[in-house]
Amino acid sequence: LFWLQIDLAAPPGLSLVSVLSLLACCAQLFAAVLLTQRYGGRSSTEDRFIRAVHFRGKVLFVIIRWLVSDPTIVSIEMLTVIFASMLALLLIHAILRDKYYRHFLQIALCVCELYGGCMTFCPDWLLGSPHLNTSTWLYLWVYLVFFNGVWVLVPVLLLLQSWFSLRSLHTLRVDQNNAAKRQ
Repeated sequence: LFWLQIDLAAPPGLSLVSVLSLLACCAQLFAAVLLTQRYGGRSSTEDRFIRAVHFRGKVLFVIIRWLVSDPTIVSIEMLTVIFASMLALLLIHAILRDKYYRHFLQIALCVCELYGGCMTFCPDWLLGSPHLNTSTWLYLWVYLVFFNGVWVLVPVLLLLQSWFSLRSLHTLRVDQNNAAKRQ
């Protein structure tokens, strides 16, 4: 942790921690893609993408960035990392084994991610963003907009996917009930 403390005191920009964090993120994404290809089987491209995103989990720079922040935010991030990671692993299992509870887990995980994002950023925004450093393009566009945007866009898309899947199951059941009544 000594090198981390020195690096956190460095002026904003592309520091060693930033480079290592981005490399760790790329390595996680690469590992997720390889594991998805290896264990994906006959899954759809959509399901492989879901597993890759959920397997990647939280990236190192998010935690490092908030270590010097509000303890409430750090607590929420720690809970999210532990709880959401377990949910993500269960979701991966449910997708691979085509379990009936897949969309329940997917909805729960998406809501957790969206809620965690709101609880991480909204209190800081309400206070005038004292802990949110947007002084460089890296912090603003890479950390804040791109990576946090992924944690909004992906859960919303997955919620829509679950909505359409559950709607089609309901329609199928209604059609089967109507066909049975006609006979």
